[in-house]
Amino acid sequence: MKNNFIQRAVTGVLFVVILVGCILYSPLSFGILFTIISALSMHELGHLVNRSGEVAVNKTITALSGAYLFLALMGFCTSAADARIFLPYLALLLYLMITELYLKKKNPIGNWAYSTLSQLYVALPFALLNVLAFRNTPEASSVTYNPILPLSIFVFIWLSDTGAYCVGSLIGKRRLFERISPKKSWEGSIGGGVFSIASSFAFAHFFDFMSMWQWAGLAVVVVIFGTWGDLTESLMKRQLGIKDSGNILPGHGGMLDRFDSALMAIPAAVVYLYVLTMFK
Repeated sequence: MKNNFIQRAVTGVLFVVILVGCILYSPLSFGILFTIISALSMHELGHLVNRSGEVAVNKTITALSGAYLFLALMGFCTSAADARIFLPYLALLLYLMITELYLKKKNPIGNWAYSTLSQLYVALPFALLNVLAFRNTPEASSVTYNPILPLSIFVFIWLSDTGAYCVGSLIGKRRLFERISPKKSWEGSIGGGVFSIASSFAFAHFFDFMSMWQWAGLAVVVVIFGTWGDLTESLMKRQLGIKDSGNILPGHGGMLDRFDSALMAIPAAVVYLYVLTMFK
């Protein structure tokens, strides 16, 4: 147990250092990191669903499409390319659909369904990080890299998870969603939310491009949708009969285990921030 704790601690620290470092260092390191994460996560999801024997998703093409979508949206958000950059991505999607006509697999509809799910569930959320990271500033007539917004999503999620664990372990009694995740409690979830909202005030103090209440609202959105993201992956793993999505991160499971909350929190944060611009 001691060795497992040390393994989890070392992996966790390295994971946070690499993620935070790459986001803060430069747009290039940000892009490289999340291109790799997108591809690995897509490949992992394909491996999981293929294990059932009921479907046969093309893991290589889905991983390639996830990586390309991230890079394409990055190019589009930075004004390095126009909408034509998405044409190869559309070609990959058409390839996944058309090849099922010729491969004579036993469940082509299932293959289509899971291939499409991987795009919506994994590839699109990671790609949308670019919408948070790159902002068009009309006054400067340029696109600027703002690492704080994507970083804040992960900070809010980490603090929510930590707060939920601590508070839930101490006073957690009422089950949040017992059918899917028996260990989660309402008390823990509320406690995690308080941790995240408290950290949003620190973000507001040091990064005043949003007001204190806008930062607090973002934290609330991330906590709520991050919890749903966690539960969604728990439901998927329960359906597939597995404990962890993979073993690429020793002591922490797979990529989907580490980013499950973010897969719903990121799109929700994008919607929230666009709604804010509507009322300016």
